[in-house]
Amino acid sequence: MGKIVARFLITALAFLLAAYLVPGIEVAGFYTALLLAFFWGLMNLTVKPILFVLTLPITFLTLGLFSFVLNGFFLWFLGTFVDGFFVAGFGSAILGAFIIGCVTWFGRKFIRIIG
Repeated sequence: MGKIVARFLITALAFLLAAYLVPGIEVAGFYTALLLAFFWGLMNLTVKPILFVLTLPITFLTLGLFSFVLNGFFLWFLGTFVDGFFVAGFGSAILGAFIIGCVTWFGRKFIRIIG
């Protein structure tokens, strides 16, 4: 249970870091980041596997780089319905999704080393 909470907090901090580093992304506060982390996890559990299978040929042809486009689309989509979160354009969404993906990946590795 502690690992799940830690991953949740790391994802929320990744959203805050992406908002700090990418000029086109704005997060109102930590509560909004927690809400974004919840919806990000929910979309990764439900919608992402379906879209990944549907776009598998494109992902294969681009050697996996199309997954960044999918994550950017998810980030841009979250900006449409979460109050306090704004994404200026699709380029900002892709860069933000890349940052969020890297931070959460390192966070998972860190949690695995500790726990």
